Amino acid sequence: MRARSCSRHPYYSATALADWTLGGNGKTFSHLTCELVKAFLSSLQKEEGLNILGGKGGRITIHEVAAAAAVSISTASKALNDTGRMGSETRERVKRIAAEIGYRPNALARGLLSKRSFTVGLLTNDTYGRFTLPVMAGISDALVDHGVSVFLCAIEDDPALAQIHVDAMLDKQVDGIIATGKRLDRRLPVDLSNLHVPVVYAFTEGTQNSVTFRSDDEQGARLAVEWLVKIGRRRIAHITGPEDFFSVRERAGAYHEVAGHREPVLYGVWSESWGHDAVEQLWKRPGEKPDALFCGNDQIARGAVDALRERGVKVPQDVSVIGFDNWEIVAAQTRPPLTTVDMELKELGRQAGLTVLALAEGRPVEPGVRKLPCRLIVRQSCGSKASTE
Repeated sequence: MRARSCSRHPYYSATALADWTLGGNGKTFSHLTCELVKAFLSSLQKEEGLNILGGKGGRITIHEVAAAAAVSISTASKALNDTGRMGSETRERVKRIAAEIGYRPNALARGLLSKRSFTVGLLTNDTYGRFTLPVMAGISDALVDHGVSVFLCAIEDDPALAQIHVDAMLDKQVDGIIATGKRLDRRLPVDLSNLHVPVVYAFTEGTQNSVTFRSDDEQGARLAVEWLVKIGRRRIAHITGPEDFFSVRERAGAYHEVAGHREPVLYGVWSESWGHDAVEQLWKRPGEKPDALFCGNDQIARGAVDALRERGVKVPQDVSVIGFDNWEIVAAQTRPPLTTVDMELKELGRQAGLTVLALAEGRPVEPGVRKLPCRLIVRQSCGSKASTE
């Protein structure tokens, strides 16, 4: 009966509510347990305006927002949570006043009411961060305005570590998981196919019937080679990474479609030293030398530019060079600065973030692979002969 007497009173006492919450059957609980319950109820009062502890705290409550906006507590709550029916002018006015007086909704109470944690987990085996960091920046940009936080778990290529992090994410009741990696044609070393939260894949291979985002490597390569043809280059060689990479084969295919088979494709590793060695190979061959190099990444391109300089070959006057990735720490510091293909990883992350949010909110999303277009960033390593003579 204690519960009924409490529920009729507009201001609940912490002791009564603690007793009610813990059972109220004459059982004795430790002082610590009661304090924990009172602390929890105190957090709820700040969201719902209940005077649980009977005193004024330093945090602005929804009561004060309602009073300042001259609306009811119910209207203030609906305005702040984008629910209910009201005029857009009223909703915006309540939000503006709440921001002006420093109101911050209680995250715990918000999560309890919505049955969401407003967190998303980002799982990656790209421990160096070359691809993951721009993806994460895009995810954060997409979700911050929705009050959703992102936390990153690096799993290397360790299945046991991956499972530990997935279990931790589920224990924290994340609203969804975004999986990303360091290449398009490899899955992370953990099964994410039967989780009870939505999973979106970005720059890594997804499971069947999943939603996967990836850059369009074929389109990006075509942009690069078509630009070289446009500025008058005809002997275009392609220096790239290991042939077993799906992205390498896609780019090489696009290169051949535009440039033909006059010059070879040189497969190697993702390093400056390989770019340097590849130029050595090309310039030792008899006959005409290439007047352009399309490189599989910016590191290879930087090594190629260094090798050309050592041979007295001018870039871009004699040979134009284009890289791939737009890794600015490499591309912008190359001399001359490197023209390159940007895979738009930040936009890819933004789209993945908005998609996992839609799935978490129960909105329908069609499964499948979504290719995002690349963008050519033109810098000084790629000029036409006409413009430099």
